[in-house]
Amino acid sequence: MALFSSSTRDVPQVNAVPVHVAVIMDGNGRWAKKRFLPRVAGHFKGLDLLREMVRACLDRGIRYLTVFAFSSENWRRPQEEVSLLMQLFAKALQQEVAKLNRNEVRLRVAGDLSRFDPFLQGLVRDAEEKTATNQKLDLTICANYGGRWDIMQALNRLAQACPEKAGAWSEEDLAPYLSMAFAPEPDLFIRTGGEERISNFLLWQLAYTEFYFTPTLWPDFDTEAFAKAITSYQRRERRFGRTSEQLPGQDNA
Repeated sequence: MALFSSSTRDVPQVNAVPVHVAVIMDGNGRWAKKRFLPRVAGHFKGLDLLREMVRACLDRGIRYLTVFAFSSENWRRPQEEVSLLMQLFAKALQQEVAKLNRNEVRLRVAGDLSRFDPFLQGLVRDAEEKTATNQKLDLTICANYGGRWDIMQALNRLAQACPEKAGAWSEEDLAPYLSMAFAPEPDLFIRTGGEERISNFLLWQLAYTEFYFTPTLWPDFDTEAFAKAITSYQRRERRFGRTSEQLPGQDNA
């Protein structure tokens, strides 16, 4: 597998339009509660917004979109909500694959799928296989995912593959085993809902990502709100450890 450059080893190219956007879609439950609706209604509305976000990424030429749908800590939520989320995930996989194919979107699921029931695991495999040749947008759903889990599973796989190099492993050795090895590091990280933390999401990959926090709840995060996030990103000075005086003129065409 050809590796993407690492922001801690190299200075990545900076483009006006982010290549990779990562999102924590927070606020579904609170959106529903404000409207005296069950929490699951917020999750259904949140799925509608994800469709809108996919369309916006396609329109803007964004190549990778990674969203945090269900963390490894979300199993701590009430069992009824967890069960409904699993049902919603299954329903979305069954209904959305044809639409993704029409729009040339490749779907991947990153995370520890072993805890999901066999039916859901099968839906994930089927969706990934059916969209595997699409190249306009890589949509990755992080489900039962945690950043620490990702690093540890990568380290364990590396230890099995290259035990003779123990004590001398490098970033290059570890990178192919990370669950997001197929994508460049995110340029822009968005978290909706007002919280300002990364909550164990893409711990390795967000080393030099630009962060954008907004109080807007995910179901209200429409294309106009997304445009504001992109504008904020475009105003950032991305130095990657350098000083402002060291920055060359950048080609943002």
